[in-house]
Amino acid sequence: MTLVALDGRHVHARHHARAEVVIVGSGPAGATVAADLARAGASVIVVEEGHHVAPEAFAASGVRAMAALYRDMGTSLAFGNASMPYLQGVAVGGTSVINGAISWRLPPEILAAWAADDPVLGDALPYEVIAAHEARLEARLHVHPTEPAIAGAKNLLMARGAEATGAAHRPIRRNTDGCVGAGRCLQGCPHGAKLSMDRSLLPDAVARGARIFAGVRALRVLVERGRAVGVRGVTAAGARVDIRANTVVLAASAIQTPCLLRRSGLTHGPVGDGLAAHPGVSVTGRFAEPVRSWQGATQGHEITGYRGEGIKLEVLGFDLSILASRVPGVGAELARRIAELDRYAVWGAAIRASARGRVRPGRSRPLVTYSLTPDDTRRVRRAVRILGETLLAAGAVEVYPGVPGFESVVRDRATMARFEAAGSLTPSDYAMSMTHLFGTARMGGDAATSVVRPDFRHHTTAHLYVADSSVFPTNLGVNPQIPIMAMAARCAEAIAASA
Repeated sequence: MTLVALDGRHVHARHHARAEVVIVGSGPAGATVAADLARAGASVIVVEEGHHVAPEAFAASGVRAMAALYRDMGTSLAFGNASMPYLQGVAVGGTSVINGAISWRLPPEILAAWAADDPVLGDALPYEVIAAHEARLEARLHVHPTEPAIAGAKNLLMARGAEATGAAHRPIRRNTDGCVGAGRCLQGCPHGAKLSMDRSLLPDAVARGARIFAGVRALRVLVERGRAVGVRGVTAAGARVDIRANTVVLAASAIQTPCLLRRSGLTHGPVGDGLAAHPGVSVTGRFAEPVRSWQGATQGHEITGYRGEGIKLEVLGFDLSILASRVPGVGAELARRIAELDRYAVWGAAIRASARGRVRPGRSRPLVTYSLTPDDTRRVRRAVRILGETLLAAGAVEVYPGVPGFESVVRDRATMARFEAAGSLTPSDYAMSMTHLFGTARMGGDAATSVVRPDFRHHTTAHLYVADSSVFPTNLGVNPQIPIMAMAARCAEAIAASA
């Protein structure tokens, strides 16, 4: 099957197209809407800024993968009291191509909290309906726990550490089929075993008549007399593209969707405000025995016992070039550590932060601001302590907290325990990244405090829908791919019902 109907790298002249539905973004949200509406018989065009890359063409090097598959080569940055990079995929399949394949369902307590805050959401998003979509999607994506045979040492060691500390833990449930533990999820699976959108729902949509326009960057939503009528874009070769449609669906991410709305003059409500996220912090440990962190399932084990505190621990897997940046030292000391890269493991913690940020379109890239609250920083500090203690409990001979003002090398759990009281509370002292972005076009019943209605329709522009995590009122505390897809499926139902 040819997945891409139009490759913007080869389109040099103005191009016009028409469909019943045009969707901006081919990641989990866009792919779900495309597959569901194509199955219902609608003519669909999916607009994707990135290109289609076949599994055999994915680079083994993390640096090369960032150049080919990540927005801004992985240099996108949120500015604040602890400026953090945020990583987004730019490819057919979106970020699903370069994520760790971690699959969680939407926690019921989150849905309950949304409904308590805005009762109309309880009616619009019944738990049993969302759960049914999740079950269907999990079956299509072959979601299942990581098998011990392909876990690799880094994942089995986290299980050992959790057992030693008494923390609840489990193999991560992942959307893979035929995984061999190559450890290359973040570079794109070279075996095609990760069922990212380019290997699952997008082919499903294309098989039912949907068309994918790759290498086309959406510039603005076309609006006439208060109604969305299409999308204008530009190809990678510089040509203008106009796609007319009865319905426009934005599924471009919690960063790109609000920027597209604002560039289109659609500034109603808190569009671009309320950015929520899961900041992540990591700790590296050195083991006496080989770990070979680049082998085994990229992210195959997690510790769930601290979720009530807003902390979830995960194994991290990197290629050698990125792993080398996670060990301390200079000169001869660094050279010695680099020669022993097979002994290191890196584990991370995702924080359910209460901070809220802002997104605005900039001249060359979005302007993103986000600052941790004092409570968030205390949670980050606690997460570093837990990570270090768990590594040591798993058998690490030394760990590296990487925080100024504290020991650079820790060899015992008692010292690591002191970190929670003695560690810095200056956010910028922690090297963090920002993952799982939400809330910049939130849904709600009140047009003054939300951007889209509970049925995903824009409050003031007819026939315009937002299907991605922009609509989530809050963050989730867990990996959001399956919840994003389930919510997008609910959006597709609303569009089909209105046709």
